[in-house]
Amino acid sequence: MRILAIESSCDETAAAVVDMEPHRRKILSNIVASQVSTHALYGGVVPEIASRAHIEAISMVVRQAQKEAGVSLSDLDAVAVTHTPGLIGCLLVGVSYAKSLAFSAGLPLIPVDHIKAHAAAAYFDHPDLEAPFTALVVSGGHTSIYSVSAPSDFKEIGGTRDDAAGEAFDKVGRIMGLPYPGGAAMDALAAEGYALLEAGEIENITLPSPSLRDSLDFSFSGLKTACVNYIHNYRQINGLDAKAPIPHGEKVRVAVSFTDAAVGGICKTLDHILASRDTKRLVLAGGVAANSHLRSAVSNVAESRGVSLYMPPLKLCGDNGAMVGAQAYFEYTAGVRAGTSLNAFASGEIAVI
Repeated sequence: MRILAIESSCDETAAAVVDMEPHRRKILSNIVASQVSTHALYGGVVPEIASRAHIEAISMVVRQAQKEAGVSLSDLDAVAVTHTPGLIGCLLVGVSYAKSLAFSAGLPLIPVDHIKAHAAAAYFDHPDLEAPFTALVVSGGHTSIYSVSAPSDFKEIGGTRDDAAGEAFDKVGRIMGLPYPGGAAMDALAAEGYALLEAGEIENITLPSPSLRDSLDFSFSGLKTACVNYIHNYRQINGLDAKAPIPHGEKVRVAVSFTDAAVGGICKTLDHILASRDTKRLVLAGGVAANSHLRSAVSNVAESRGVSLYMPPLKLCGDNGAMVGAQAYFEYTAGVRAGTSLNAFASGEIAVI
């Protein structure tokens, strides 16, 4: 089954063509037009600018995806699109385009939840992956753990009550003066920091855990604020301008301390969930799933609990069309279809246990 899939929930205009069958999961093309350089000027995604950029790029990206896959509309079996959750203006661009394309070509239209799509990215590299499984999705807008009883049936076990882990990583990186987005730079700095910690050359900064007591939820707001306050205090104590870059050594210490607290908090809650639930498979997905320290720590938790871990390759952790196509296949087989009345929704619809 060949599916043309469109993703526009945030600042990546993406389209892909995937070939999905029960035992064949193949990416024929996967095109992503990034807006990182545009939003770097503002230190974060500006929704109105992102929406306009999607309008400018979407036709080109879809055509390129078809060309690279070597398919025309007549070769396709369905069109899929992310319709929730995300920035509403951005989502509407993709949904409107997909509705028009599907209607004009007489193809079925499949609506896809962005969170489910992130988890579905793992199907490509792991043909043995099947439900039921537990999914940990960590990104710039989401940090949640889900019980997945079927490929299209997700229920949230625990999630962040405020900021997401990825947003917190980027904010701390921006305050330190790292290039946007700060996730990759924070990862590299933390690697330096862990080596220094092991050698006893530095000590961790004391920061609060995002893992909430007596709950399976997270809160990254306090961790982010504590880290930002530490950086501001460091500048004041050392007579630095409010926007002056802090020394490299201090950046390393902040990065490793923040990473250790964030990853440690996520894994503490994850470990508790795996210990209390009968699950044999764990999926780690989302943009922050590309973080090497999170991947390593989650691998350790899964191994200690005797759980098989499935992670998408790094190139499929961020927003992309292929993951939408993968989830669309399972939605299609479950009988999910949409018409021209399909709308976009900023907030997702996954139930909470």
